[in-house]
Amino acid sequence: MRGVIMHGPGDVRVEDREDPTIVDPTDAIIRLAATCICGSDLWPYRGADQVDHAAMGHEHVGVVEEVGTEVTTVRPGDFVVGSFVISDGTCEICRSGFPSSCVHRIFVDGAIGTQAEKARIPFADGTLVATPGLPDADLVPHLLAASDVLGTGWFAAVAAQAGPGKTVAVVGDGAVGLMGVLAAKQLGAERIIAMSRHTDRQDLARHFGATDIVEERGEAGVARIKELTGGLGAHSVIEAVGTQESMVQAIGATRPGGNVGFTHDVQLPGELLFFSQVQILGGPAPVRRFLPELIQLIWDRKIDPGKVFDLTLPLEQAADGYRAMDERRATKVLLTV
Repeated sequence: MRGVIMHGPGDVRVEDREDPTIVDPTDAIIRLAATCICGSDLWPYRGADQVDHAAMGHEHVGVVEEVGTEVTTVRPGDFVVGSFVISDGTCEICRSGFPSSCVHRIFVDGAIGTQAEKARIPFADGTLVATPGLPDADLVPHLLAASDVLGTGWFAAVAAQAGPGKTVAVVGDGAVGLMGVLAAKQLGAERIIAMSRHTDRQDLARHFGATDIVEERGEAGVARIKELTGGLGAHSVIEAVGTQESMVQAIGATRPGGNVGFTHDVQLPGELLFFSQVQILGGPAPVRRFLPELIQLIWDRKIDPGKVFDLTLPLEQAADGYRAMDERRATKVLLTV
């Protein structure tokens, strides 16, 4: 089969890889229908993470070709959506709602690599969810979004406790931030403030449910959020950038007693947290927990998260997709298989 290998920073190649086979009785083999490039794939591409001949990709949808003897919830011929984290679905952590911290957790990126024609998915029952039938072709991008970016934005909104009567601010207008807007809308938020400086992303944010756009950043952005909320700040803030500045901005834009969803690779001074009186929840999104609900919303055509893909390329042109995202010519690239 063909698959994407990152040899080093900036060096992405599509090469022959061995076809996957059943190794454990809980495995499933899927033929990918589509995959995509994630913003996190740019970290090793830009040299922020070490990489050496890594099998790339962690978002995946496709058709089951073969299952191990202990797999019970999916069968050959099923169209499935899988989480970007492998989970057994039965451990105490999975049962508590955090399968992305499963005691048998495996990150798909690197260990498996789903920017490829096929993939072996361990713990298929705890990782894959079958759709109600074979989807129409136009639904595939929306289902693919559920594998990570939609599920991540959804978790961020849930972690921030977005809901009826709440004002939600979203820091960041990348794919996860846009999905956070969509999620906040679906969860019933009364007002959704998207922080964005890009016209095309502002338009998409409004499509997904944003009621206000704020272009200011840093202290000016915090001041604008306070101005829009009677000086109090938002009830819920989704931090969807992952930098020190954006996280400080998110905390500053949250009212005392409010909630911030998502952090990554930041260091926060204790005094800031002490006086802000905000609650923070983050970490790898437990996408598998939300997949049944998200798949049904997509299947019923109530949400269209696949609009976040603004460039589609064949798998063989994956390197072009990486360059497009690295150069900010694309928000998120879908790869057809």
